[in-house]
Amino acid sequence: MSSALGIGKTTPLSQSANRVLLRNISWQTYEALVKELEAQPGIRLTYDRGQLEVMTPLIPHESNKKLIGRLVEALTEELSIEIRSLGSLTCKREDLARGLEPDQCYYIQNEQVVRGMQEIDFSQDPLPDLAIEIDITSSSINRMEIYADLGVPEVWRYDGKSLKIYILENKTYKECDASPTLPQLPPAEIVRFLELSKTMGETSWIRLFRQWVRSKIQQT
Repeated sequence: MSSALGIGKTTPLSQSANRVLLRNISWQTYEALVKELEAQPGIRLTYDRGQLEVMTPLIPHESNKKLIGRLVEALTEELSIEIRSLGSLTCKREDLARGLEPDQCYYIQNEQVVRGMQEIDFSQDPLPDLAIEIDITSSSINRMEIYADLGVPEVWRYDGKSLKIYILENKTYKECDASPTLPQLPPAEIVRFLELSKTMGETSWIRLFRQWVRSKIQQT
């Protein structure tokens, strides 16, 4: 696959156990790779003006992104908030020559805008309202800068120990104490439940989380 697109002859800028950074990659090659990898989940691409990072997620990465996603989905269900979850939807714009795949992404405020849409054109349609970024092994490319340039309003970033919430203001991310989209779920509680997941079965764990949410609803 790589050699067919000309990547096999490209010299990596850097390489680690689960990622490689390539240079001088055209937008057309990036788009061809995105299309070719649609049927091969498990490989993530980040494109930044000619640089392409190819990443194969490891177990801690995949586990944490799935668990945080389950918290978001359980919370919104308990609160009767409509969402559209699009997983690692490729968010890209040719005019910016940038693109990436969030670990998880959700339409919440704009859910009705994209409800039922089979194709989303980010040159005219809204970006996901919330992106979840697992940053246990740091990317070689500044993904937060790409999120900001694309215009993703809110990003949750988890590094394996703490979770930080960033809100886009004037094309720059500002760290916040709580999510304006889902203020019912403080970052400290997300981390607490992620720690609990290490000692519990996932079904029991999400049931416990739902009980916690319901107790909070009753208190309000």
